[in-house]
Amino acid sequence: MLSRSTLNRFIIIGFMVLVGFCLAKAIYNGSFMGITLALTSLGAGVYFLYLLVKGREAMEREETI
Repeated sequence: MLSRSTLNRFIIIGFMVLVGFCLAKAIYNGSFMGITLALTSLGAGVYFLYLLVKGREAMEREETI
């Protein structure tokens, strides 16, 4: 059985790969709407990772107090 952190990493990497694939297909087809939506999804994924790291740091800081 996979540990929780390994499973989370697989899910995040899988999401980023799918977004990259969608972006590549949108560029290949010349779809402005597809490019916009793929970039929005990529931005949301990166922002989620940023919030995840910030939350983890806050939890660690709270434990040390």
